[in-house]
Amino acid sequence: MFDRLRAFHRPATVAAALRLATAERRAGGRGAFVAGGTDLVVQGDGSLRWVVDLSLLPLRYVRRRGAGGGWTIGSTTTMADLERSAALRRFADGVLCDAAATAGSPQIRNRGTIGGNLANASPACDLAPPLLALDASAVIAGGAAGARKAAGGRRTVALERFFRGPGRPALNGGLLVEIVIPAPPVPRGGRAAWAFQKLGRLQSDIAVVNAAAGVIVGSDCRCRWARIAIGAAGPTPLRARRAEALLVGRPFDRDAAQAAAARAAGETRPVSDVRATADYRREMSRVLVGRALDECLERMGRDPWASW
Repeated sequence: MFDRLRAFHRPATVAAALRLATAERRAGGRGAFVAGGTDLVVQGDGSLRWVVDLSLLPLRYVRRRGAGGGWTIGSTTTMADLERSAALRRFADGVLCDAAATAGSPQIRNRGTIGGNLANASPACDLAPPLLALDASAVIAGGAAGARKAAGGRRTVALERFFRGPGRPALNGGLLVEIVIPAPPVPRGGRAAWAFQKLGRLQSDIAVVNAAAGVIVGSDCRCRWARIAIGAAGPTPLRARRAEALLVGRPFDRDAAQAAAARAAGETRPVSDVRATADYRREMSRVLVGRALDECLERMGRDPWASW
């Protein structure tokens, strides 16, 4: 697939990577940024004429986000890095670690990156549901002429708006450089829990459906904040906003969890393909969201089958 390349670049800075990509686009022909390359090789796109390799850029990190909490993750951080991160294992019940651990075989996880996983914009992206459940945003350098940018030519896009369709990330010629995760708004005396669920032929396969949930309850055991995200059940990974709204303000128990799971399934827009029918995906969305919410109950120290 690379026999028709006219140029291969390996810059050491983000600015150089953007300059090279701009120059190549002006010269004509399709090209790509590449980090681990696991998606690019599978796609087998023989029309590529240039590649900008990101492996030397200083974007492989997991860092605390100031005194207020939260995290920043560089885009060339591998799935294996996330899976093995002791710091992330202690954050949000390790939901990102759990999702990363299902993203292909160990060999794939050692090469594949968080940036590539998101920029590929697959509806079945394994990291999208937990990141959506954590209110994450994508930081993009370059591209999008006329868009409002922060200092240094970078702009921040809520992850929910990052996915525009299958294979269509909101990069507009820019480069995904970082993922930002804010600190969860847990009130004094409150509790929080997150969970990730995936259905595939094998755990490491492309998801038939995947889902993540995050719930915060106050000291009165009523839900204050809820996030439910589902992948492989529509043209993009999606937030089940009506299901979230059903939880907020009421006691968080199994009845509430199952009602929210049923509503979440109704918000999906699945298709039939070689992996599953649309009806099966919709039903499994209900099942997986229900399991994720039950797991949140358990992590809060409650029996999902008991009432508050």
